[in-house]
Amino acid sequence: MEAETLYNLLQLPKEATPPADEELLQGQKKKYLSPTSRADPKLAELQKVLMEWINTQLHSEHIVVRSLEEDMFDGLILHHLFQKLAALKVEAEEIALTAASQRRKLEVVLEAANQSLQVEELQVKWSVETIFNKDLLATLHLLVALAKRFQPDLPLPSNVQVEMVTTESTRSGLKSKKLVEQLTDCSTDKDQPSKDVFDELFKLAPEKVSAVKEAIVNFVNQKLDRLGLSVQNLDTQFSDGVILLLLIGQLEGFFLHLKEFYLTPSSPAEMAFLPRCPPHAPARSLAATQGEGPSLRGE
Repeated sequence: MEAETLYNLLQLPKEATPPADEELLQGQKKKYLSPTSRADPKLAELQKVLMEWINTQLHSEHIVVRSLEEDMFDGLILHHLFQKLAALKVEAEEIALTAASQRRKLEVVLEAANQSLQVEELQVKWSVETIFNKDLLATLHLLVALAKRFQPDLPLPSNVQVEMVTTESTRSGLKSKKLVEQLTDCSTDKDQPSKDVFDELFKLAPEKVSAVKEAIVNFVNQKLDRLGLSVQNLDTQFSDGVILLLLIGQLEGFFLHLKEFYLTPSSPAEMAFLPRCPPHAPARSLAATQGEGPSLRGE
């Protein structure tokens, strides 16, 4: 039997979450997403990204998620998803037909997931009870945590917040309070790719480019002076890689044998032959290399 067909058969009718205006007994509390948050496009985008991610992960198993509230509560998809992400086997009954067996399955899967996520009990924002009762907020918290743990490059929408309304029945009547919960991290400058300083220089102060190039040339010539070399044009003299290789050697304290590369490469193939610079190669003096290869002194 196809996994998707089996999954659809396992979706048994379940008691729906009571509406916001249902009468509460004294002392009872009820927590739900505010209508404004449910209509927030950023929340819808987060759900879409997570569903597409799950469907991609489970594509080979022919499992399709259409609703995070309705499709995740019984542990079946979470079971398959976590096993795929963590690359391990979670011993839980594959076919759970009753509410009791579904709850047991969900409990086993969440225990394994919590251990993998290494979250402390007080930090966990989901539970067997909330997931099984189709709590969207708890389900989102869990899926975001799994995505950040196993696929940190998943492009989740940033700074997704939801407003939760908690209603409590007291002796003096119903009391409600609102609380904002953060689902995804805020976007900061650290999250953005670092700007290239030279790109910024060309864009913001092009008149200073010549002065910067002159300063770089002076720095390079100071380092290459002991080799009898000098640079006048950064654009042309660095193009074959030889000057760069020798400069790195001077800065890092090593010197490659002159027979290990072409000192005056005349073709792209000879340029590509340039060796990698060893990270901790011992320094060798110029005198030790004389007579072993072509002269270093420029024309």
